[in-house]
Amino acid sequence: MKKRIISGCLALALLAGGFMGINQFRPQERSISITSAGASAEPSEKETGLKVDAKAAVLMDAGSGKVLFAQDAHKKLPPASVTKVMTMLLVLEACQDGKISLEDTVTISQRAASMGGSQMYMEPGEQHTVEELLMGVAMVSANDGCVALSEHVAGSVEMFVERMNKRAAELDMKDTHFVNTNGLPVANHYTSAYDIAVMSRELLKFPKTAEWFTKWQSTIKVGLPGKEKEFGLTNTNKLIRQYSGAIGIKTGFTQDAGYCLSGAAERNGTRLISVILGCESSQTRFKEISKMLDYGFSNYESVKVAKKGQVEKTLKLEKAMPSKVDLLMETDASVLVKKGKKDSVKTRVEVNGAVKLPVKKGKQLGELVVYQDGVETKRFPLVAGQSAEKSSIKDLYIQMMKKII
Repeated sequence: MKKRIISGCLALALLAGGFMGINQFRPQERSISITSAGASAEPSEKETGLKVDAKAAVLMDAGSGKVLFAQDAHKKLPPASVTKVMTMLLVLEACQDGKISLEDTVTISQRAASMGGSQMYMEPGEQHTVEELLMGVAMVSANDGCVALSEHVAGSVEMFVERMNKRAAELDMKDTHFVNTNGLPVANHYTSAYDIAVMSRELLKFPKTAEWFTKWQSTIKVGLPGKEKEFGLTNTNKLIRQYSGAIGIKTGFTQDAGYCLSGAAERNGTRLISVILGCESSQTRFKEISKMLDYGFSNYESVKVAKKGQVEKTLKLEKAMPSKVDLLMETDASVLVKKGKKDSVKTRVEVNGAVKLPVKKGKQLGELVVYQDGVETKRFPLVAGQSAEKSSIKDLYIQMMKKII
């Protein structure tokens, strides 16, 4: 009898609003963040022993995006003409997407011709190819070339700048806001050493840039038809003549920004990007950026684990046509290790569970997992090399007959 009374009371309590407030109970939400081995805060002077004479600096591995040294790397600063890294990136991505081509003819507008500072001294109405203008931007930091290219790609400078900021957001450049295409002094135009390294890394994925960034001198004809004259182009980036393996990228200077540089170099398959902002002299920026690159090449090396398009595994599919699909590398894959640790890098293919039909070519079906000393450090997407559909009755019959024969 006593047991029945207690049970009844408990039931009434639960129906009436909960025993001891049990209906108000909510499980505490928890989140677990797992950091792969080797990941840490951006290494500073304390960890590296490096100190750079500049307002901000960063050293990054171009292959993996790993930061090897940082000094006020997220400080928002005016970048001067280093802005043009993003301008060139958007133009080349438009070429890649088929929206424009390097052979397109661009007519120079009054607005483009009126730009001050570094320029190619082009006249309104004269015409140049996209490639000629890009070469001018890369070598002599042509402000007029930037405006002409932005108008050709987006219709106007303002619309192009919107795309610059959108692309910056897509690249997770949180310290950046662009107002113009060339970095001429203007309020609210800023970025950081880290963000510049990020967009420089994207720009270097276009092999064509090496032709412009590493060319010391060239000439181009400027002027209206019948009045053309040769204009000499001399690269503003002295790093390409002073530093072994230098492959770019972009200098910048205004009174407000100081002397800036996004530099890159490659040795024995290891490609590094070094960015420096706010130096007091041109000589200082080249000296300090060389110091950072020396540190990187002395202490680290890249291990290329796979090439874009490389077949990592072939999946057998049941009741599918075709019955096999290759898993391909979506991108080149490399990791950075301490010097002498190449042999510690191993890889493994991981498939994303059972493959559901149909499969579209390019769909991600797995990952290439990279380990160093047995600890996971990086993952790269593996995509389908072919499309596959569910087999028809006719297909199944043919497959069965082939097995019998």
